[in-house]
Amino acid sequence: MKLNIVNSTLKHRFETEIGAKTAFLNYRLVSGVITLTHTEVPSSLNGRGIGTALAKAALDYAVENKLRVVPQCPFVADYVQTHPQYQSIVA
Repeated sequence: MKLNIVNSTLKHRFETEIGAKTAFLNYRLVSGVITLTHTEVPSSLNGRGIGTALAKAALDYAVENKLRVVPQCPFVADYVQTHPQYQSIVA
């Protein structure tokens, strides 16, 4: 599934729409540190890799923008643990 993930800076979240449903990853950005706070995927969309794609998009954004990351969301924290290429940006 090809997802169009956008950084909605007004809502402070990375989001994607699938049909009439929206999945998102909320964040706070302060002084070069992005805190990834909560991932939400509608239950009808679970198991399709959408949460993983949101986490990857947020972490890639952090890398590209030289941000430190606080993976407060347990889903993102687990993702970082299994993807060592992101561990060096964790604050």
